[in-house]
Formats: sequence, structure tokens, C-alpha cells
Amino acid sequence: MADWEIRQATAGDLEALVEVRAVVMRPDLERLGVYDPDRVRQRMRDAYEPEHTWVVEVAGTLAGCLALRPADDGHWLEHFYLEPHLQGTGIGTSLLRELLERTDREGHVVRLNVLRGSPARRLYERFGFTLETEDPVDVYLVRQPVPVG
Repeated sequence: MADWEIRQATAGDLEALVEVRAVVMRPDLERLGVYDPDRVRQRMRDAYEPEHTWVVEVAGTLAGCLALRPADDGHWLEHFYLEPHLQGTGIGTSLLRELLERTDREGHVVRLNVLRGSPARRLYERFGFTLETEDPVDVYLVRQPVPVG
């Protein structure tokens, strides 16, 4: 696994993260026939909340992010992106494990959506996420907190 760390996001990270999102999501969005280079970037700009977002750095270089947004019924895991060359290295698994250990301790439900047919769904299912609902583009998953004992 690469040498990595996370830090709190800042407003200044936005444009770099927008580009990571565009690169990571492009293959799945194209496969689904819904890729729009402007929309994929604007959606991140519109939803970005640095106070709920962490930047992933590998060897001191921005390489991805993840966000955990509070909601009335738990939390939403959003904007979980890693540069393609880092996918499958164990970084995402480690990040998700740490995040879910925290939400389990706090007793929070976690929800997320993933594009239909995305290989990321397998990662989430390994961590106990189950199907809540789906539409022609998105699959919505939910995970109940695991009691910490």
C-alpha cells in the first residue's frame, strides 16, 4: 500500500477535487450514457462542504477525497474518489474501515449512492452495505451501525 494520509479539506482544494471526480467517474458515466464533462464537475462544486470532507494525500500529493455529511437519519458517505492508479491498493478499504468504525461507535446509519454497475459497489457490500433502492443510474445503499463491544 502506498504511503498516504488524510487531512481536513479546505475551500482551496475544490478545483483539484473536481478534476479527480471527473477522471474517476468518467468511465462509469460513459458506460451509462450520461457523461457530461461540465455537469460532472459542477455537481461537485455545488455539493462541496469542506467541513465534512477529507482530502487523501499520497506522498504529499492530493489523490482523492471522501465526505461524511450529517443528515437527520444518520450520515451520507459522499465524494469518495481515489485517482485511478491508486484504486485497488488498499487505501480505499482502509479509509472506509476507519470511517465506519467511527460511525459504529457513534451509532450512526450510513447511506451512499453508487452508479449502477460500478465496481465500487463490491467494496461497500463487503463492509455491510445493503440495497435500499435504485433507479436507472444510481444504486442507493445503507449500512446499519455495528455494535461496538
